[in-house]
Amino acid sequence: MTIINAIRSIIKRIKSTGVGLAAATVAVAAIVSLASGCGVRKPPVPPKERVTQRVELSGYQRGNQVILSWTMPAANAGRSSVLNIDRVDIYRLAEPSSAPKTLSEEEFASKSTLIATLSIKESDFGLKGLQHTDNLEFAGQAARLRYAMRFANASGQKAAFSNFLLIEPTAKVAVAPTELAYSLSQDSITLTWRAPDKNIDGTSPVSLLGYNIYRSTSEKEPGKLLNKSPVANPSYADEFFEFGKEYFYFVRAVSVGKDATPIESLETNILRLKPFDTFAPSAPAAITLAVGQNVISIFFAINPEKDIAGYSIYRSTDPQLPKDKWQLVTSKLLKANTFQDTSVEPSKQYFYYITATDNVGNVSEPSEVVTETTR
Repeated sequence: MTIINAIRSIIKRIKSTGVGLAAATVAVAAIVSLASGCGVRKPPVPPKERVTQRVELSGYQRGNQVILSWTMPAANAGRSSVLNIDRVDIYRLAEPSSAPKTLSEEEFASKSTLIATLSIKESDFGLKGLQHTDNLEFAGQAARLRYAMRFANASGQKAAFSNFLLIEPTAKVAVAPTELAYSLSQDSITLTWRAPDKNIDGTSPVSLLGYNIYRSTSEKEPGKLLNKSPVANPSYADEFFEFGKEYFYFVRAVSVGKDATPIESLETNILRLKPFDTFAPSAPAAITLAVGQNVISIFFAINPEKDIAGYSIYRSTDPQLPKDKWQLVTSKLLKANTFQDTSVEPSKQYFYYITATDNVGNVSEPSEVVTETTR
């Protein structure tokens, strides 16, 4: 309605002023053109993503090291941008434990020491977690360490500091256990190691709460803790494994830190192994026979092993015959622990023994020989 009213107003003026038709046409066309532009929405333009310039720094003590970690931004800015991240600068300030916990960025910048500069690659972005290890020296070590980090571009322009991470390291932490080894059985991988004999500052007795045992299935995969609480003795039996699968093991000692917080040592040597099943099952036991009309029924106990594929039953009428010459009466591995031998003759004595076979083909020793005479 507004456009129509405007056109009507122009027509009235033309009549009263005598403006030419050409001028009127131009005026009307201009109004229509403006009207057609009004109300037309352009596609929304997504906001430019701002590269995060401040990250959250976290960390903890492990043995004589402090492990610092942070998460990188999702993406980097272009090389020409002032927000481009070229490196990470990591700072540390040693201070008494009685010093105020609050500190301005200006005070930290003037008092702290640059302990590491890490070059950043494009592959480090995508919310990837990065780490830096700071080795501790306990001769005259200050009671508290304050860490922070910040990004810098290629021109050396620095972003703001991260949060301050405060850590009060303890020197009474056991050194790493050593000589991690293993032995293999049907049911477990048993790990053994040498206990630590001193703390990381060289003192003794050792501050030792126990041990944590870790396992992974890849060199690149972090180890998963196997024990629910620290293991008291320098040995551990891993019963939850699979033959033919590769594993990586390591062990850390656990000490008591400040405020009764457990602190782990550095790890032992990493033990890489791929167990193979070469263990034959135990011989079947508790075999009994029952004679029926033209049949001998055989019963026996199920083997205790978890990987039994089945059983084989052998028969002979001559107990002196070498066992490898006895007749196999089960055409295939028997899955049950009962069997009926219907190929017997009346009034004849038969002798039987049984073997167990596991999933990879290991065969047990023969069971005891049992005998029965048909009617």
